[in-house]
Amino acid sequence: MSAAAHSAEEIARRRYLEDTSARRFRRAVRDFIKRRPLGTIGAVIIIVMILAAAFADVVAPYRPDEGVFTGLPLAPSLEHLIGTDSYGFDVFSRLLYGARTALLVGFTSSLVGSTIGLVLGVVGAYFGGKTDETIQRVMDVLISFPLIVIAIAVIAALGPGTTNVIVAITVPFIPRVSRVVRASGLAVVRMPYIEAARSVGVRAPRIMFRHMVPNVFAPYLIMLTAFLGQAILLEASLSFLGLGVVEPEPAWGLMLRGQGMTFLDQAPWLAIAPGVAISLAVFGFNLFGDSLRDALDPKLRTA
Repeated sequence: MSAAAHSAEEIARRRYLEDTSARRFRRAVRDFIKRRPLGTIGAVIIIVMILAAAFADVVAPYRPDEGVFTGLPLAPSLEHLIGTDSYGFDVFSRLLYGARTALLVGFTSSLVGSTIGLVLGVVGAYFGGKTDETIQRVMDVLISFPLIVIAIAVIAALGPGTTNVIVAITVPFIPRVSRVVRASGLAVVRMPYIEAARSVGVRAPRIMFRHMVPNVFAPYLIMLTAFLGQAILLEASLSFLGLGVVEPEPAWGLMLRGQGMTFLDQAPWLAIAPGVAISLAVFGFNLFGDSLRDALDPKLRTA
């Protein structure tokens, strides 16, 4: 076979595989929408939130720090859809820009924390012995405290700010993911193909990341999705307590803590708007995470 014919055959094969993968993806999406309506609702909420954050510069009628001091909030109107605070800042615009902060903190902290937990869980399951024992004792210490307590402790050591908030939320996620991944990894490490790979001299890092990680990826993905909503709620809680994001950066927790509490009786929309935004974000991620767990868990999928 000539080189040109071989190249054409290889191109045709790749196109066939890509087309097959695309069809499988579309079929999986259709099945998910049909069988998981609540998960679909959660996915729609997440997509709307992502689009609002991505196109805040286009959608928002005002900049988040653009306003004229009025002393008192202005009620919702055609000019300001959800009113303004006492500094003249448009609440709707700050909600859109606040979605950026929530998603930045949520995605970064949950992704980094879950990934570190994945690595520690796989390493502990593969090596066992003293390595696993040491990792698990450290995880026991971290998991013995509630999420918010560890986050507050880290913020107390590092100080407030967006970067420190991400670190503070990342730390308590690590042991929870590590425990779940380790449990799945202990079953995988006893499989015959792992023993076969060891017997032919395959190095430990290659076995872990080539053979073990793909087989524990489903619980990792489920935990990652579930933690996104918790991360957004934690960020809002820390900001509300004055330990999270600092002004002038817009954040939903800051909106609740400042103008929302000060003018709760005279201008309830200042508290209702960020409260609804936080609730919808957490609700959407929880719905999608639960449906994703049902879809990826073999036992639940069979049922």
